[in-house]
Amino acid sequence: MTVLTENLTGVDLLAEIARLKKERNAVILAHYYQKPEIQDLADYVGDSLELSKKAAATDADVIAFCGVKFMADTAKILSPQKIVILPDMDAGCSLEDSCPPEKFKAFREAHPDHIALTYINCSTEVKALSDVIVTSSSAETILAQIPLDQKIIFGPDRHLGGYLSRKLGRPMLLWPGVCIVHEAFSETELLKLKAQNPGAPIAAHPECPPAIIDHADYVGSTSGILNFAKTFPGDTLIVATEPHIIHQMEKAIPGKTFIGAPGADGNCNCNICPYMALNTLEKLYVALRDLQPRIEIEEGLRLAAKKSLDRMLEMAAGTVGKGDLGAR
Repeated sequence: MTVLTENLTGVDLLAEIARLKKERNAVILAHYYQKPEIQDLADYVGDSLELSKKAAATDADVIAFCGVKFMADTAKILSPQKIVILPDMDAGCSLEDSCPPEKFKAFREAHPDHIALTYINCSTEVKALSDVIVTSSSAETILAQIPLDQKIIFGPDRHLGGYLSRKLGRPMLLWPGVCIVHEAFSETELLKLKAQNPGAPIAAHPECPPAIIDHADYVGSTSGILNFAKTFPGDTLIVATEPHIIHQMEKAIPGKTFIGAPGADGNCNCNICPYMALNTLEKLYVALRDLQPRIEIEEGLRLAAKKSLDRMLEMAAGTVGKGDLGAR
């Protein structure tokens, strides 16, 4: 964890961040799971890949990514000429941690007739070992383009892979990783909350376990859940994903009520991502001032990882034929 050893008392953080952003020609990105004060000062708030694509399209020299490391890595893969900084380099991801590159490589080698369809929540090294990267919003579109007789490895999120397998009837060999945030939701407490709010629909992220997904009225990516919140006809929505997305919902639809799905004891903070929480205004200020911590990726590795990301973008746009994808 990045520990601030200097005293920043008296520093007007918002003013200094704005000044440094201008001086550095920086763009500030904030994932939906960041604290509200970081979301509110960001140039763009969104899902990880969406943010990286927006940053790549700017003329910024510096990308300050308030998210977790694999997201900042993705920004560097897509924008190698830009300086990419992450306020806290220890802002990791349980899914990335669950899938060490050397073990994933051995797993692939043990199943040479399978292609690797890999969730974007993974390391650059695992991206380089994969055939196609997917996001929670693009996975169905991409999976539909893979020949039915092609065997598939899906990692690192077994809940997302299982959801896709059940929905589309596609058997896949699942890597056993999980997101600690979405794993923490309690079915029992969710049903209690549902009983207290009769008629309120449930929107859930597909990283949730099946017991949560089975009660959801809508299942989709973070941005998909936000769009659902803007269009559902009722006045109360139960949200089964990291609760900081609710800040964007309340800003967009102030007349409705949004309730975060509960954890095991009904009111714990266990559904707040501890990695996302490592980013603070103080660390963002220091990162912009010092241009550190900085994301660095060896060029050969970056290009190898970019291949699987490029394939995702092509398939998400429907420009790759079914015959163009097979096992290595």
